[in-house]
Amino acid sequence: MSAPLKVIFAGTPEFAAEVLQSILGSHHQVIACYTQPDRPAGRGRKLTPSPVKALAQEHNIPVYQPLNFKQTEDVEHLSALNADIMVVVAYGLILPKVVLDAPRLGCINVHASILPRWRGAAPIQRAIAAGDTESGVTIMQMDVGLDTGDMLLKARTPISPDDTGGSLHDRLARIGATSILEALDSLAAGTATAEPQDNNLATYAHKLSKEEGKLDWQRTAQELNDLVRAFNPWPVTHTQLDDNIIRVWQASLADQGSSAEPGTLVAVHKDSLDVATGSGVLRLHQLQLPGGKRLPVAAILNSKADWFNIGKRFL
Repeated sequence: MSAPLKVIFAGTPEFAAEVLQSILGSHHQVIACYTQPDRPAGRGRKLTPSPVKALAQEHNIPVYQPLNFKQTEDVEHLSALNADIMVVVAYGLILPKVVLDAPRLGCINVHASILPRWRGAAPIQRAIAAGDTESGVTIMQMDVGLDTGDMLLKARTPISPDDTGGSLHDRLARIGATSILEALDSLAAGTATAEPQDNNLATYAHKLSKEEGKLDWQRTAQELNDLVRAFNPWPVTHTQLDDNIIRVWQASLADQGSSAEPGTLVAVHKDSLDVATGSGVLRLHQLQLPGGKRLPVAAILNSKADWFNIGKRFL
């Protein structure tokens, strides 16, 4: 076994916390955690610590939450920790070169795609929305670019037709938790090799927005189904029926076509609704009406069947 590394961990959401948990269970030593400042959450908008902060506090690890690294004292404090390496996972801050160079072995990042495809903020959802059949995790040596550093390790996984943004997120978090230990061990042993990225193959995963979740029925049924899957559980796709905004949580491809105007409700089944698209028919299985919970279509039809008459148009 290689000598243990002194690790600074920087991350914020659940994905990062799962990677941190893995390192905490290894022989490497987490000496400090950096995470985003506490944010308001829940109905009461109470200040809530990030999942990484909560886990670090459970293990009595010092937690630091700078707004950025523009203050000299924040950079000096990080440097004074004398870490061997800094592991960065969905931290949410851009790290300046002085921070990247502070640990003896620099900073490495756990990124939820097979780089150079899907650099950026939302690689999991963008992969599903684009119809990709494969995703994975890349461990990367960080540089000043956005996810442009040399690659140390890749771990791949298929994207199944039933995967959602949520299910792929959880699987990649587990893969990242395993892969980080392999990368740390190889760096500690001096056996790690770095592979440059081919910038000609790069794509960019823009941050998600609620507006993007509006279903454009002129698109194909396949494209719309991929978007529904990608945006579950956030921000969730939506459409308009009369004056009501309806969120679409689950759909599938119907096995027939339709010549009806895109957006037209062409069939009502006991547990689903068929809607014409620019090409093919999208079958809706789980919806959320205004002010209600997400429910199977069968349950919604029990009380709101009059909303869904054949020939009505989703906008």
